[in-house]
Amino acid sequence: MKLTLSAIALAAVLATGVQAQTMTYPVARKVEQTDAYHGTSVADPYRWLEDDNSAETKAWVVEQNKVTDKFLEAMPQRLPARRIYTELYNFERFGIPFQEGGRYFWSRNDGLQQQNVFYWAKSLKDTPQVALDPNAMSKDGTVALTGVVPSRDGKLLAYGVAGAGSDWQVWKVRDLATGQDLADKIDWVKFSGASWTADGKGFFYARYDAPKEGEKLTGANYFQKLYYHRLGTPQGEDQLVAENRDDKEWGFGAEVSDDGELLVISVWKSAGSKNGLMVLPLPKGSFAGGKPQPIALGFDAQYAPVNVIGGKLIVKTDKDAPRGKLVAIDLKNPAPAGWKTLVAEGPDAMTAASAVGGRYLLSYLHDAATLVRVHAADGKPLSEVALPGIGTAGGFGGRWNSNETFFSYTSLTTPAEILRYDVATGGIEPFKKPKTAFNADEFETRREFVTSKDGTRFPIFIAAKKGMKLDGTNPTLLYGYGGFDISITPAYNITAATWMRMGGVYVSASIRGGGEYGSAWHEAGTKLRKQNVFDDFIAAGEWLVKNKVASPATLAINGGSNGGLLVGAVANQRPELFAAAVPQVGVMDMLRYQNFTIGWAWATDYGTAKDSPEMFKALYAYSPLHNVRSGAKYPAVLVTTGDHDDRVVPAHSFKYAATLQAADTGPAPKLIRIETNAGHGAGKPTSKIIEERSDILAFIANTMKLDVK
Repeated sequence: MKLTLSAIALAAVLATGVQAQTMTYPVARKVEQTDAYHGTSVADPYRWLEDDNSAETKAWVVEQNKVTDKFLEAMPQRLPARRIYTELYNFERFGIPFQEGGRYFWSRNDGLQQQNVFYWAKSLKDTPQVALDPNAMSKDGTVALTGVVPSRDGKLLAYGVAGAGSDWQVWKVRDLATGQDLADKIDWVKFSGASWTADGKGFFYARYDAPKEGEKLTGANYFQKLYYHRLGTPQGEDQLVAENRDDKEWGFGAEVSDDGELLVISVWKSAGSKNGLMVLPLPKGSFAGGKPQPIALGFDAQYAPVNVIGGKLIVKTDKDAPRGKLVAIDLKNPAPAGWKTLVAEGPDAMTAASAVGGRYLLSYLHDAATLVRVHAADGKPLSEVALPGIGTAGGFGGRWNSNETFFSYTSLTTPAEILRYDVATGGIEPFKKPKTAFNADEFETRREFVTSKDGTRFPIFIAAKKGMKLDGTNPTLLYGYGGFDISITPAYNITAATWMRMGGVYVSASIRGGGEYGSAWHEAGTKLRKQNVFDDFIAAGEWLVKNKVASPATLAINGGSNGGLLVGAVANQRPELFAAAVPQVGVMDMLRYQNFTIGWAWATDYGTAKDSPEMFKALYAYSPLHNVRSGAKYPAVLVTTGDHDDRVVPAHSFKYAATLQAADTGPAPKLIRIETNAGHGAGKPTSKIIEERSDILAFIANTMKLDVK
């Protein structure tokens, strides 16, 4: 096949802050590819861009990056944005500590290290020792830790690593006494952690079969299996614990109970919150084989295991309780009719539950801000955890017999601080508080409520410099996600901090599709109701304009993954409302997403075009790739993706960018920034994070002609 990469001019002089320059985009060859969906023919002229291994696709990537790099390099905002982002990123950051086997474990980054380093110490007052430093595992910082699980005696670490941002992991075992790895090596792990048996002789994990040649980053992932690995034996001898040969969508998560006597297996079939539960006895804390016992396999609700005590399995569930409740299941008689409610459903959504120090710590969202309530072993309410303010708290892990736990607290203007909580007394003391160049006292956050198209009310969080005059001229960045039961809550991030330091307003919207108000809120933004998500986000933008926070000339939108879909869809539907749109690693082809890697698991939120004529019509109506309108004046668009993204394959962004560039969508730039040796986002090295995100902010600032010092 002959390579065709001649260029044509699609726009002349740009109406942006960049000095006048002629934009030329690489021509993406069109092919005669048409698919039929329920009697409707749909063209897919850039199907060839789905092959990330082809020379033509690779050449197209190179040429696109040349165009984008030239544009970005000419922006006067680029270097100042990168300087500010680097300055604000450069502070000591800590992970939430936890205890195991008489040792404390936590992660730390000194500021600009490519990857976080994992430490251990005998006490919080001792000098920490390095357990794992992924920065020494690659020259470019693209090898990242994906999970670290100590054995019950704290002497061994099972740990996972991934390269170049891929979801594929390799798991190994390190001896903390010697600092050396054992011979054990586990390949082809994806979407799985590890859990040790109490005797320390091995651990449980889930994996897929090795992918076919050339399909490592794009092939569909089906038939995950749960195994037990015994230390000192090759992976080929690992014992199969659970699989389902009749249902290729089953996946597994496994956790050994605090007493070591039971393996609790969560069975998932999608990226949604509904799952199944099984259990397997572990006599004397050892794995002796056997067949898992089903507890709930109807996949009709969420079942999150919390504790095993007194022959009962304690579970957080939204079964017949959309906002969540805590139940006790008698393992000798696990039929639902015998389940006992420990903590009933309340007015707020229960988002997490842990069992520490003989107490249940239950996290709730009240209008998208965290509340943590403490309950006794019998479910009786005792107290609330005194959080520092209206923000987001997480953590609270530990054992049933522990006397302490740790958690993080953050808000849009407060960097995450780590605190220690005494379960018995309720006392809170700081563990680590970051010292940053961001002066939180200069900024403020307020929560407002927006009414959507159908009358639904939802919160947005607005952060800006104190005393900022709201006259409709403020450069404003609106962020959203809206899917998969994921709650968007106020939390500090360097992108928001940098944007505010550049003089902008940062807004986070808690729209439908998330879990802010429970499962009903999530489901209201799924499948045939997905348009609600876009309506909410548009309503947030309209509210900001109406209330003179911003104007269409000073309003930008941003989101990643499912949030990239959100940005793409909304930019198509209301291009005149926004000055700039930045969809990151977005799901842009809603007719074919299920054909790649783990895409099939998103059907619980999206549905598929094959489900029904009605479902196809709904997907086709908002799919970003299929709704680019020639003749409409679009905002400036910067698409971002990674060449090793095996979660949302880069073909989504490739095809969408090619479509935008070929259409008549006005003079504003339509660019794609393709990061090499990078994936969906997890494990991305610090240098790449700073470069990519500062480029995004500079692009938006340039579009708005914002002078950045």
